[in-house]
Amino acid sequence: MSLPPYTEDEPSRADVDAWRGLAVLEFGQNWCGWCQGAAPHVEAALRLAKAAEPELRHVRIADGKGRPLGRSFRVKLWPTLIVLRDGAEVARVVRPDDTGAIRAALGV
Repeated sequence: MSLPPYTEDEPSRADVDAWRGLAVLEFGQNWCGWCQGAAPHVEAALRLAKAAEPELRHVRIADGKGRPLGRSFRVKLWPTLIVLRDGAEVARVVRPDDTGAIRAALGV
């Protein structure tokens, strides 16, 4: 598993709110040092989570000033991972520096 780049193509908040099952929205930027440093930890935690819940959705969103989805979740620092269950936020991890906090947020 290799993480895809952050994408400028973001879903609407209404679409995200309608998602079913477990999902992770990851906000950051491809050039962000914090995001690059967290990537191996995010990847390792997601690998474990997908083993337990194969339908897990992970979307990497290129965040920044004026980006509506990040603003709707009040994202301030990158990377920020928002864990959703059936469209509702159940956990949030900001600037993870190991897999522990991500695994705890995902319940693995």
